[in-house]
Amino acid sequence: MSRSVETGSVLSPVTADDVDLAVRLAVGILRDAPREGWGGKAGSLEWDCWETVEHLANDLFHYAVQLRPQSPPLDTHVPFALSQKRPDGPAVFLFADRDAGPAGLVQVLEACGALLVAMVRTTPPRVRAHHAAGVSDPEGSAAMGVVETLVHMHDVAEGFGLAWTPPSALCSRVLARLFPQAPGGADPWPTLLWATGRADLPGHPRPTTWRWASTPRS
Repeated sequence: MSRSVETGSVLSPVTADDVDLAVRLAVGILRDAPREGWGGKAGSLEWDCWETVEHLANDLFHYAVQLRPQSPPLDTHVPFALSQKRPDGPAVFLFADRDAGPAGLVQVLEACGALLVAMVRTTPPRVRAHHAAGVSDPEGSAAMGVVETLVHMHDVAEGFGLAWTPPSALCSRVLARLFPQAPGGADPWPTLLWATGRADLPGHPRPTTWRWASTPRS
């Protein structure tokens, strides 16, 4: 169980269902995105909207595959090779076929999300896997996948000029799991954006660097 940064109450753990919800919400808004906007900058990032969604799909894939070797490595990640299409673009394990258009990219995101859902749902809680911010468990992998989805969809929605406000309860659970020292008293979604360096929060300087706590909670 995790403690809410907003109220101090005990929250349910982050689950595969949370990953599924976050990805379904992301897919829903991306299907409404205008076709001609994918080459535009994604919010404050140096990547365009296509690259950002491709990066997000890779994040979900990455968290999934760390969990499933018989003995997951704890000192480094499972060694899929990274590639870049341009020097300032994201380094990724897999690329979506550009000829398939935005609909194909969204399918890639949906498939990678489903892979993480399945891995979190079927991996025993005792399993540990590598992450640069600390060896994590299936719940931590789920929480990291949710945060990646929520905040990168914020970036992409800004790029397209679309509204994106995920459920408060979902934001509260991932804040409690990954950002236990985040200030309480504010709405969970702005707090999550603040914790990931994307928004101001009254009374708290915006972080210039940030890092979540991926290690398991007691």
